[in-house]
Amino acid sequence: MESESVTSAQTRTSGGLDEPVFALHRGGKMAITLTVPLRGPDDLSLAYTPGVAEVCTAIAEQPDLVHDYTWVSHTVAVVTDGTAVLGLGDIGPQASLPVMEGKAVLFKQFGDVDAVPIALATTDVDEIVDTVARLAPSFGGINLEDISAPRCFEIERKLQDRLDIPVFHDDQHGTAVVTLAALHNAARLAGRKLDDLRAVISGAGAAGVAIAKILVEAGIGDVVVTDRAGVLHSGRTGLTDIKRDIAANTNRKGRTGTLEEALAGADVFIGVSGGTVPESAVATMAEGAFVFAMANPTPEIHPDIAHKYASVVATGRSDYPNQINNVLAFPGIFAGALRVRASRITPGMKIAAADALASLIVDELRPDHVIPSPFDPRVAPAVAEAVAEAARRDGVARV
Repeated sequence: MESESVTSAQTRTSGGLDEPVFALHRGGKMAITLTVPLRGPDDLSLAYTPGVAEVCTAIAEQPDLVHDYTWVSHTVAVVTDGTAVLGLGDIGPQASLPVMEGKAVLFKQFGDVDAVPIALATTDVDEIVDTVARLAPSFGGINLEDISAPRCFEIERKLQDRLDIPVFHDDQHGTAVVTLAALHNAARLAGRKLDDLRAVISGAGAAGVAIAKILVEAGIGDVVVTDRAGVLHSGRTGLTDIKRDIAANTNRKGRTGTLEEALAGADVFIGVSGGTVPESAVATMAEGAFVFAMANPTPEIHPDIAHKYASVVATGRSDYPNQINNVLAFPGIFAGALRVRASRITPGMKIAAADALASLIVDELRPDHVIPSPFDPRVAPAVAEAVAEAARRDGVARV
């Protein structure tokens, strides 16, 4: 097996369609650079010893000065254990680094937030929590990334309880924020209200759980969540604690059965699970339905099929319109949270981010344009401002 993998890697790097990808990644995608001059002894005496001792002493006497005189005010850690990387699954911490570097450069490019990729050589929940908590004094926030469910829920909760800086699992909340924004605009376009809609979510992992929660918080009419065994409902046995909680707070009508049965008459399909939904089930959805099939690289419902029955279609892919892309959310969310030195990211801050995203293009809505482009320069500033204001309203801002 080892010789096969080496040969495969050599083939990819020696030529062919993949060669530009490897060329771009050679040496990594990011580096540390100076923000102050270091041209001679005078600069050295200020940037390092003896001058730096004065700054250290001041911070020791007044800890809040760390935000003014270090990188903490604009830097987050991007932390993973490599167990749920993109669609690749559990590939380990080293193999996850290209993705973590990518996340870090997106933070910088789109939100002007500095980020440091940290891949941990452990999958133990308490070891991850302890390690991140010990690293936390060096950062203004923690972005958890590509950690498998259900461990990701416990890791995030324990870190939020332990730290007084924002902790944000992007696979959950970034996806949820952008989904809600797109749904807001799809409803606007159709002249519908969120509280009139019934949504079916395929997938009860990290993204599915977070989407369900934010839709309930935003006031959607009803949400039904399904996993491989069918609809989550309070009478179902063998549910995890997370799924039991979701079942108790969704599915107002007490529906049971399969995903296909739940889709009958539904207004919204949200796919975050992979797999394939048969066309016959899509055809039973309500007239003018919305289909958000976000599995990558293969959507649960192919857009060509979805367009036969849905008025708005979104995917997770960049080669189709209406891409549900987390980069629309996380740079601005952290920029806003860091701006006001928020102690955490609240549900109100996430809903404010979704509202800001949706409002950006409210005068530009079309069926193929219900969510802004990641390259729209208005995105991160609008999200950051909305999140900062929500942090003040929610009482978690410190400046």
